[in-house]
Amino acid sequence: MTTPLITGAPDPSVGQVAETSRRHRISAVPVVDAAGTVLGLVSEYDLLAKTGPLAGDVMVALITLSSETAIADVRHPLVERRIRRAPMPDAGRLAGIVSRSDVIALMATKWICGVCREPVRGEQRPEMCPKCHAAGEQFHLQKQVPGD
Repeated sequence: MTTPLITGAPDPSVGQVAETSRRHRISAVPVVDAAGTVLGLVSEYDLLAKTGPLAGDVMVALITLSSETAIADVRHPLVERRIRRAPMPDAGRLAGIVSRSDVIALMATKWICGVCREPVRGEQRPEMCPKCHAAGEQFHLQKQVPGD
C-alpha cells in the first residue's frame, strides 16, 4: 500500500488536479472531503477523457478495499474490473492506495530457508520449508535487487 498520500478536494479545477499529478509524478489523485473520507479518484485517463471544470466533475466512484484485505483478495478486483489502483480507507479515512505494482512487489517477495537456502515466494513467512521441512522461523526475507 502506498503512503503517505497526495490528495485533492472535490472543488479544485481540473487544471489544478493535473498540476498536482504532474508535480508529484502520480497517475491518479484521490479526492477526499474535509474529514478525509475518500469520495473518488481522478486519474490521468479521467483528465484526458472527461470534461468538466472541477475535479468532482471528472472523478470516478471507487472500488475501495479494506486495509485488512488479504493480498489474494486484492488481486481479484484489480484484474476483474481492470483498475490500476484502489483506495484503502481505515475507519472512514483514506489510509493508503494499493496499486498493481504494490501487488506485484509482494508477489516478488522472496523468503530464504536458513537451513537449506530454498527460496519461497509470498507475502508471508512460510510455516515450513517445502524442501527440508525446517520451521518457518528459519526463513529470512531476501531483499529484491532491481531486475531480479
